[in-house]
Amino acid sequence: MFAAGQRDMQRMDQYTMERIGLPGVVLMENAGARVVEEIIADLPCPNPRVIVLAGGGNNGGDGFVIARRLIDAGVKALLCLLVNPDRLKGDAKIHFDVYMNRGLPVFNLQEHSLKGLKNELNTSDVIVDAILGTGVNGPVREPISKVISLVNEFSGKKLVLSVDIPSGVSSDTGKAAGEAIRADKTITFVFPKKGFFLHDGPKYIGDWKAVDISVPPSAAAELGLDMPRVITGPFVREVLPKRPRHGHKGTFGHALIVGGSRPYVGAPIFSAKAALHSGAGLVTLAVPEGIYPMAAAQNPESLFMPLSDEHGHFAARAVHEIIPQLQQFDCIAVGPGMGRFPGGEEWLKSLIGSLSDQPLIIDADGLYFIRDLMDLVHQYNGPIIFTPHPGEMARLVHKTVKEVEENRIEIAREYAKSNNVYLLLKGHRSIMAAPDGQVNINPLGHDALGKGGSGDVLTGLIASFLAQGAEPLHAMIAASYLHARAGQEKAKVLSHYGVMPLDIIEGIKEQLK
Repeated sequence: MFAAGQRDMQRMDQYTMERIGLPGVVLMENAGARVVEEIIADLPCPNPRVIVLAGGGNNGGDGFVIARRLIDAGVKALLCLLVNPDRLKGDAKIHFDVYMNRGLPVFNLQEHSLKGLKNELNTSDVIVDAILGTGVNGPVREPISKVISLVNEFSGKKLVLSVDIPSGVSSDTGKAAGEAIRADKTITFVFPKKGFFLHDGPKYIGDWKAVDISVPPSAAAELGLDMPRVITGPFVREVLPKRPRHGHKGTFGHALIVGGSRPYVGAPIFSAKAALHSGAGLVTLAVPEGIYPMAAAQNPESLFMPLSDEHGHFAARAVHEIIPQLQQFDCIAVGPGMGRFPGGEEWLKSLIGSLSDQPLIIDADGLYFIRDLMDLVHQYNGPIIFTPHPGEMARLVHKTVKEVEENRIEIAREYAKSNNVYLLLKGHRSIMAAPDGQVNINPLGHDALGKGGSGDVLTGLIASFLAQGAEPLHAMIAASYLHARAGQEKAKVLSHYGVMPLDIIEGIKEQLK
């Protein structure tokens, strides 16, 4: 499954109409029919009343079909036309004429008032948003803005379903420049839209489902469209490293976690525990010797490599203690809890320069030190994964956090390509980019993950899958998805407030099962 932009869908629709020969009016009929199926499946009460709000474009055309088909299915429905009927044209006008020729009920906002519309909404059980669709790229104008504001007054009181995308949200960027519908569910066509996963999008779309309207998904390949992939559970199951039943601890790899400091004892422990509980055969923790007793007491399952420390961080000589032992590991993660210390950049330079081609993960303050070592990164013979949050990404690309968040997909893609690294840009909807320009979006994310230590768990998961032989991109995809899903499911049991890093690790085990 891919995430489509407005232009992508226009080209796929055009391909279906011109090369396959399926007229637009038929696609609109199919779209309305599929939405009605979803509405009927989600009806909140017996004998509900449904209000369909329709604008003047193709999204409104879908609304005309939806209202007609709901009535034909025995549902009490009312079409609310929000524009002058004279503005209708093309396929939308055809379906509006069909609706009117049937003599079906219509509320025309041009002939009534917002107060009248509010009364209609107040007596409804379901509100269907077929107002604006995917063409929005700025603030919504009046009177539609007031209509959207009116609908949002009923948020949480009525079931609000948006058609294709909530009105007011950009399908390309996810931005809501002004008023936008807060949907309980969005029923979209063919593919989810990029805006579902960017900027404001996740706040407005609610649950979402992509339905078939006879536009073939294969058209994306035929047209050579470069769209981000949306991660799904079946795909994660497919790319997880397989475990041969005759395997032993050597079969499942040996991961090295390098990190920890006096202020951040827990971070490398969370990484190590996550790696072990997701299948790594062996995990070694390289930590400053001053925190070794605390770390070992909390994590007896791991092996340990205590290194010389100074003022609670790795000492300069510690890198020379670790270098002779590096070749025994199948993957190395550097950064969890490491903190910032004088000489850290040179320390990391010596470490990376002593590796051969093992998969390498740079996380947390490892990313702080790596920014001026990119020549070393470019020369590295093995795969390197960076796992920045938006603040760390902003520092890497010399931009502000706001600039990063405004352009997440493009910044991640360009950075991965230009630096030949795999990049996992964290966020409410994480972005994964590969050196070849391929981008994947995690459709899951949860506020339960918004807690210190959560990112360290993710790093340990990636290290585990790499140690077990997964390809770097697949390791990022599987780790990000399982991490988010574990947080989401644990929040249902423990509350959104109380999910801790160890709970996430427990949840990951449950998801793997």
